[in-house]
Amino acid sequence: MSYQVLARKWRPQAFDALIGQREVVTALTNALREGRIAQAYLFSGIRGVGKTTAARLFAKALNCEKGPEAGPCNECATCRDITRGSDLDVLEIDAATYSKVEQVRELAESLKYGPTRDRYKVVVVDEVHRLSRQAFDALLKIVEEPPPRLVFVFATTEVDAVPATILSRCQEFHFRRVGAAEVAAHLGEIAAAEGIAASARALRLLARAGEGSVRDSVALLDQLATFGNGTIDEAEASRLVGGLDLALFAELLAAILRGDARRVSALARESEAQGWDPRQVHAHFLAYCRDALHLALGGAPAELDLPADDGEALAALVAETEYENLLRLLHHLLASEAGVRRSDAASLALELAWLRAAELPKLVAVEALLAGDSGAARPAPTAAPAKLRVEAAPRPAPPAAAVLVAPSPPPPSVASAVGEATDPLLRFREELSARRPTLAASLGAARLRHADGVLTIELPGDDPLGAKQLKRPSNRELLGAAAAATFGAGTRLRLVEAPPAAPGDAVAAPAAASGDETPSPAADDPRVQAVLDIFGGTVATVEPADDEESA
Repeated sequence: MSYQVLARKWRPQAFDALIGQREVVTALTNALREGRIAQAYLFSGIRGVGKTTAARLFAKALNCEKGPEAGPCNECATCRDITRGSDLDVLEIDAATYSKVEQVRELAESLKYGPTRDRYKVVVVDEVHRLSRQAFDALLKIVEEPPPRLVFVFATTEVDAVPATILSRCQEFHFRRVGAAEVAAHLGEIAAAEGIAASARALRLLARAGEGSVRDSVALLDQLATFGNGTIDEAEASRLVGGLDLALFAELLAAILRGDARRVSALARESEAQGWDPRQVHAHFLAYCRDALHLALGGAPAELDLPADDGEALAALVAETEYENLLRLLHHLLASEAGVRRSDAASLALELAWLRAAELPKLVAVEALLAGDSGAARPAPTAAPAKLRVEAAPRPAPPAAAVLVAPSPPPPSVASAVGEATDPLLRFREELSARRPTLAASLGAARLRHADGVLTIELPGDDPLGAKQLKRPSNRELLGAAAAATFGAGTRLRLVEAPPAAPGDAVAAPAAASGDETPSPAADDPRVQAVLDIFGGTVATVEPADDEESA
């Protein structure tokens, strides 16, 4: 007798043997038991999770001489014929060979007649998404109104490619990826029955390599058993499935987290020398880092699809780093996946991705730099806090000597850099900008003053349109709300329109009236310099803070 591959030999012949699809099995067996048989079913999911197998089991259960509620017995003539594929009333069709509309029309005509021997005529269409649009249209009528005792079972790996007109006439069941633990247990049963010597770690490695597909994992078991003459070696298993030794993964992750670029480059060259596929190496290392992230979030090593020793080693490594670092690393690796997969120099792309990942621990948050937390010593203040007026370009001085001009609000990052020098009037502009940016922009040329619970807005006399906009009731309401949020409830609003400045008029600034031209110590403050550098301005006046103008 010719050799039969393990994937076919161990194909489930009963619903109980279909692993990892408990919800689908429960729904189908209940439908058989209650006699609630629909005219069409759609089984969707990745390859090798049991879609076609479930369709055969359902067809056998419908036509079994002891069924249908008892399920297939696998002993009667009908069950045996369906298993061999020789039953005339159970048709298995590959949609790739029936893609033409003429073929589908001929099939539909032949299905108008009832079953010849069995209880139901069952049509299983595998990879139904391969049908053309015209073929779907030709099949639509008989799917919607089939003759008595005709059942369709469609199987597909691309449910999005199936037209909605077909989906709406089917009961849809989604077959999920099977967990690595369940697949490893299934592989252990097969290995024990076939006399294959394999360690639990090797079986777990094969289960992870199958990526949720039972058939792929069983095929790998068959291949490695043939390679090792009935014995599966862990090292050879790792090599043949295209993965890396988990010890090398742990060393690579540790080198990246401590920023050791030299060691990372050496490990990249080592993986290339071993002949591993860079694309699979990147995918497996990405999965390993995801396991590390789950541990950082409080997961237990026993919950991972890793051997116990490797899970404990990874947990010890994660305990020495921060969750944010792992999250940043995963984001970088995921972003570089497309480059590694599509590059003609995949090994170089992989090494560059790892080297850039090793630079991530050296990064410093922008917020920390702006707040002065980069480690550099801050100069001590040389004078009491002062209020500053920053002007990017010369403009006429105000008629009143005690007016405080607030500049346009900087971005939030600049406000963080200014720190304590942020003026209450500047905060008012920021509050108004958050409510309506256009209104805050029209307030740019106005002069502000707050004293005794009154916010005075002095409008320029040479901008009548801007003054008219600010006097609108809706805008005054927004101004009042921003003032209350900044200076407190009960703050009154006062709009004053200044007369146009005559040519040649000038008012000396209060600080310059004394004739003292010595620069103020406040101009040397690094926070003030940061604002001056950003806006390209100069310190016009320095006024002492008093209670009247404080928020």
